[in-house]
Amino acid sequence: MKAIIKNLIKTGEESSPLILRITLALVLWPHGAQLFAGIFGGYGFNASMGYFEQQGLPAIISFLVIFLLFFGTIFMLVGLLTRGFAVAFIILFLGMVIKVHLPNGFFINWLGNQKGEGFEYHLLLIGIAITLLVTGGGKLSIDQLLHHKQQAS
Repeated sequence: MKAIIKNLIKTGEESSPLILRITLALVLWPHGAQLFAGIFGGYGFNASMGYFEQQGLPAIISFLVIFLLFFGTIFMLVGLLTRGFAVAFIILFLGMVIKVHLPNGFFINWLGNQKGEGFEYHLLLIGIAITLLVTGGGKLSIDQLLHHKQQAS
């Protein structure tokens, strides 16, 4: 267990993971806030759970999606367990692409002339998450503090 935690928090001093963590959090947290808290025009937790279950997602998956988009982005912003949350975001966005967006093609529906949204946005987020999986939290992350503390002991 100790080795797993050690690998989850291992990170360097680079600034690029910090930029990617902030970007991911700023883009995704408002979506999580819509689902969880009903702000930014969202419907809140109960309605979001109902919608996801109506779309065929099991309750536990629906809960995990809402949890990840709201709380996972906060963990990502502060750089706590960055690699673990990166894996979760990769799985989430691959699932979204496969279950919803793949039939709509590549492009976002900028002009409103297709049935739904494509998956280009999701590929960008997957790329960010893969990079964070490789690099860890980087500069100014809690992972970095924990990693340095662990190396000192």
